[in-house]
Amino acid sequence: MNPNKKKSRMRHRRHRHARKKLEGTPERPRLCVFRSNAHIYAQVIDDLSGKTLIGFSSLNPAVKAECGNTGNKEAADKVGRILGKKCLEAGIGKLVFDRGGYKYHGRVKALAEGVREEYRSAKKKMVF
Repeated sequence: MNPNKKKSRMRHRRHRHARKKLEGTPERPRLCVFRSNAHIYAQVIDDLSGKTLIGFSSLNPAVKAECGNTGNKEAADKVGRILGKKCLEAGIGKLVFDRGGYKYHGRVKALAEGVREEYRSAKKKMVF
């Protein structure tokens, strides 16, 4: 089997396993992360209604202009901070973090820390 296919299948398997335990509710939506080689994407999802409440990625022109390379930790941190601001504006105080089958390391960790830092700077307690 192609090593890249195997890697992808294993990530999907880990993601399915984790999703059995995670569920986004209106009070505590799920922050889902997808990472490609070139970009990082994040969505805040209410699983009960099946709706995406907020979505943001490194494809946004503001992130591209500021970071240049959109496939690094700096861009992931910027996406996390902007997503944190949008969550605060929408009145979301608690999230469930869904790392998407990826290790909590590198860009995934930078995005999560960016969201947390935005809540800290607004002096609001973030639970996730």
